[in-house]
Amino acid sequence: MAIDLTALRAHFPSLDTGLAFFDGPGGTQTPRPVAEAVAATLTGPLSNRGTVSPSEANAERAVVDFRAAYADLLHVPANGVVHGRSATQLTYDFSRHLAKTWQPGDEIVLSRLDHDANVRPWIQAADRAGVTVRWIEIDPGTTTLDLDSYERALTPRTRLVAVTAASNVLGTKPPVRRIADRAHEVGALVYVDGVHYAAHHLVDVPALGADAFVCSPYKFLGPHCGVLAAAPEFLETLRPDKLVPSPDTVPERFEFGTLPYETLAGATAAVDFLAELDPFPAEPDAAPEGSRRERLIRSLDSLHQHELTLRARLQEGLESLGDAVTVHSKAPDRTPTLLMTLEGRDAREAQAHLAARGVVAPAGSFYAYEPFTALKLEAPALRAGLAPYNTTDDVDRFLDGLATFLR
Repeated sequence: MAIDLTALRAHFPSLDTGLAFFDGPGGTQTPRPVAEAVAATLTGPLSNRGTVSPSEANAERAVVDFRAAYADLLHVPANGVVHGRSATQLTYDFSRHLAKTWQPGDEIVLSRLDHDANVRPWIQAADRAGVTVRWIEIDPGTTTLDLDSYERALTPRTRLVAVTAASNVLGTKPPVRRIADRAHEVGALVYVDGVHYAAHHLVDVPALGADAFVCSPYKFLGPHCGVLAAAPEFLETLRPDKLVPSPDTVPERFEFGTLPYETLAGATAAVDFLAELDPFPAEPDAAPEGSRRERLIRSLDSLHQHELTLRARLQEGLESLGDAVTVHSKAPDRTPTLLMTLEGRDAREAQAHLAARGVVAPAGSFYAYEPFTALKLEAPALRAGLAPYNTTDDVDRFLDGLATFLR
């Protein structure tokens, strides 16, 4: 791997505290270039979008650059990139947009593996439209999706399949393309929650077979916001409720009110930061090699290998603790995120014990209501999620802290 972790970590002011962060699935730490991009945009000059004044041009540039960056990250056209306050907000919005086309007797298929943000908006929209909800169940032995249950749930009346690309608590990565292909065979749309997936893998929305894909830049070093990616031709078929004077072009028709230009600039900076990680640090004054998409492919592959190495070390250490720790993340294909319960011990007490030793690892159910219910897990559980800046020393501190708690 060409990434120098010491040089990488130097860009994260929060790491100067000496804390070891294992809360990446809830939101990563932010590198200095992202914060600087936010500040530079806010201090402008800045006004509403336009082409007449420098302040208008700065706002326009923030929007254009944002769409171009996420087009490269997600492999969609720039006019297929929609900004939202969060992935949850975008899913609620699009559940309403899509439900306009549903009729009583239609059906949708949801997944027991998903974060509630890709469950409740669809259930509530289905209730209002008189639409039946069917389920893809979890195989408790493997914590993967039971694809036989998917076959039973899918019918010619299915209008939508909503599924995660990676579980935010178990790390499980379902075979999204296989699920999407079957959905398309019956004429259903596929809505993919990629919030956790995009933090660990390069995304190719068309290759996944997703009609719409959502992610959250703050899960991969950016500011708090959400992004939806789709083919512009698909977006053209949807007619959201909107103000009369607001733009009716795609994707602007889905973005309500004035955009947060400083947030867009920070989100763009996060993509640029990721694109420059391999090699990292780059040679001074060296010209970038390849397109931003090509650089992202190299960088995220290197990060993936780094995270796999750390996950293996973490798993091995947890196994050495014996029956005191039960790791519920079992899927063969998964992210570097592990959910665990502690025999006879309260995970919240473990969280506090670790925090006192400078290790940030949260306890809870993490909005994963369906997985916890399906697997009969009692909240809270302890979650350890790795991020690009984690080191072997971080992993060892987590394991040592947990071992002392369990004594």
